[in-house]
Amino acid sequence: MAKYLLTYKGGSMPETEEEGAKVMAAWSGWLGGLGESLVDGGAPVGQARTISADGSVSDGGGADPVTGYSLVSAGSLDDAIAIAKGCPHLDAGGSVIVGETIEM
Repeated sequence: MAKYLLTYKGGSMPETEEEGAKVMAAWSGWLGGLGESLVDGGAPVGQARTISADGSVSDGGGADPVTGYSLVSAGSLDDAIAIAKGCPHLDAGGSVIVGETIEM
């Protein structure tokens, strides 16, 4: 089975503690339901800086910064997409990029 990087972009943060608890429960349920497909649950991304080809460094992650990631194992890209479609990040208005990692 190949590994797929789920890269999260955008989305909104919960505005209340109650909403935050609901979001965390959704993430726990989704990640827990992935079973052996889950390689790394990942983490949110906080402060970021961008390094350009010329070596200059700028604050932020660009126009559409990464907000988090997870790593899953799946039989195909379509299988990984099916997994990603259940991700709670989509409920927060975010998007998920699914990319196959390449063994080196």
